[in-house]
Amino acid sequence: MQLFSSGILSLAGCIMYLILTGNVALCILNYHTHNNEAQIIGRLYDYHLLDMVELGIDDCQLIETFKNQKIAAGIKPCLLFAGEPFNSSSEYQRLKNLLVDFFRGEEITGLRLAGLEHVISFTAAEGKIFMRSYRILTKKSGAKTPRVDLEEIGPRMDFSLRRTKLASDDLFKTSCKKPRQIKPKTVKNIKKDALGTTTGRIHLGKQDLSKLQVKRMKGLRKVKSGKKTSKGPKNPASI
Repeated sequence: MQLFSSGILSLAGCIMYLILTGNVALCILNYHTHNNEAQIIGRLYDYHLLDMVELGIDDCQLIETFKNQKIAAGIKPCLLFAGEPFNSSSEYQRLKNLLVDFFRGEEITGLRLAGLEHVISFTAAEGKIFMRSYRILTKKSGAKTPRVDLEEIGPRMDFSLRRTKLASDDLFKTSCKKPRQIKPKTVKNIKKDALGTTTGRIHLGKQDLSKLQVKRMKGLRKVKSGKKTSKGPKNPASI
């Protein structure tokens, strides 16, 4: 599918320029002409354009319009996708993957409950995509699991999916493969703890401990019958 007409072809070049010069894999570009405003999200694989999606901005409310408490910078968000198009349409499925790649942040191995403070939801309905941002509020519920409330903190945007340029299925699968040297080799009976200490387990067969040569203490030696065990004085009164 041809993505850009001749009048907007330069935007694809801008995406490539920003990604290559910034040494990044993802880029988002906002542009507007007269009454038309849109965002273009693109990503690269092996220094070639992989996916590019144009989202028209139908409605937008900035974060400043929501007069409430905001979350701290750097909080890892929870991503929520709702709507049948995200499951049935190939374009929406690729857009979902692109948005997850864009908002994922740093990889983590664990997360405590108090660290869940931000939710970004994407709802596909009526030919549009509704983006909402919420702050998670945990309150007492009388049980171990707290009651969760959501408070909208902005920004709020309504998108419409316009033109797309998506990679083929084979190229997309190739881009998702991990090199062999990155995959950690699993070694049986060896593990590492949180501090990086390596511990191992060794399995041995049954051993005959009767033939084990050990150093015997004098106090543990057997005494023959009739042999004196003490070399002390014979007459206790002489002490």
